Amino acid sequence: MAGVTGYNGDLARSSLDFKTMGPHIGVNMKYLFPNNFLLLRAGISYGTIHGDDKNNSNPSVSVRNLNFKTDIIEGNLILEVNILDPEEYIGLPYVFGGVGIFHFNPYTNDNSGQKTYLQPLGTEGQGIAAYPNRKVYSLTQFCIPFGLGWKQKINDRYEIAWELGIRYTNTDYLDDVSSTYADPAILLASRGPVAEQLAYRQVNPSKATTGGQRGNPQANDWYYSTGVKFCIKLGE
Repeated sequence: MAGVTGYNGDLARSSLDFKTMGPHIGVNMKYLFPNNFLLLRAGISYGTIHGDDKNNSNPSVSVRNLNFKTDIIEGNLILEVNILDPEEYIGLPYVFGGVGIFHFNPYTNDNSGQKTYLQPLGTEGQGIAAYPNRKVYSLTQFCIPFGLGWKQKINDRYEIAWELGIRYTNTDYLDDVSSTYADPAILLASRGPVAEQLAYRQVNPSKATTGGQRGNPQANDWYYSTGVKFCIKLGE
């Protein structure tokens, strides 16, 4: 599979934001059950996503001035269901759902242009004694992949498909943004000047008040992918 991947979270302008998208590739193996309607597949994929408040036309959001990038590597096990019998139709829709595990590691460039990974900095106070309820988030998480597609048979061995897959995740930190601003003095003392700088990137830092809203902790982040698949039948 080759296509694009994007995300929905605190640094996305909308549920479908083209400016968060990066390249996506994937490969999987399928087993077709004798009834012709069910397939079990295992796969691995790689994609990149990014977000930047500068792309948001809402002044109350763009002034926050946060941005991130991350690669996502995912492994999954999925049940695919043909809506029509492939023995009778050369083109047919399908749906799928399953479980997956993925790894991510959000980063940005600091004010000097240095690439900096965000999770170790605890930009919202994660892992700092002053914020005991804010735990360091794991960079490896579970997801629930689901979606739909259309497959078109070329001949008895080859087919081509278009697929849209959505991933519900159990984390709100794909973009390293979730809840409220930590005290900059505590960040400076505990994690250093880079952590303070990357937690408070507003043009007017005085507006980033301690305890003020930095993200939306009520909604976890999602990511999605779409693209074209080329399929080869390996045998009966």
